[in-house]
Amino acid sequence: MPDLLPVGVSVRDLVGEPAGGPLLPEERAALGPVSEQRRREFAAARRCAREAVRALGLVPGPLPPGPDRAPVWPGGLVGSLTHCRGYTAAAVAPRSGFRTVGIDAEPCRPLPRGVLAKVADARERAHLASLPPGVPWDTVLFSAKESVYKAWHPLARTWLGFADAALVIDPAAGAFTATIGVGGPVTGFTGRFAVRGGLVLTAIALEEPCA
Repeated sequence: MPDLLPVGVSVRDLVGEPAGGPLLPEERAALGPVSEQRRREFAAARRCAREAVRALGLVPGPLPPGPDRAPVWPGGLVGSLTHCRGYTAAAVAPRSGFRTVGIDAEPCRPLPRGVLAKVADARERAHLASLPPGVPWDTVLFSAKESVYKAWHPLARTWLGFADAALVIDPAAGAFTATIGVGGPVTGFTGRFAVRGGLVLTAIALEEPCA
């Protein structure tokens, strides 16, 4: 994940099943009663986030989920978390240089039957069919749209559906563009992707300082 994001974004990740770890009181209270697996995933993501914040030369604080379940980042920071089976990551950046960050990781395999029709329109499905074989492009598109949502939500504080972002993937550049089809603070994003280590990884960082 780190090489998918520009200089200035601090990234820390863990490969393998999450071992969990300690939570701060605010995090425990916000998490509430959950399964042990969910607690380990939650704790592993916070561990990555704290390491990423320390790498920026800052003292990490609590990172509880908000009412919409998105992490509530400390003032002065933007960030994003992701976890899937065997992988956890956090990306954190200063608001002085970045408006938003969004990352996502998915297992490197095709989407379950019927999912692509729910997340991609006819034009996107035709685009995927034109791409070189050997890569689960449907999962790349799905992951990229997850990263788009994670980058969009802190800016707009509104829901963004799969149909509200039109994706185009550039295999040669390892990049994608997203055009947002609803009104809001931005009209689109550009991001990068990689397929490696049994994972599909996608990332967005909007390098504009917040007002």
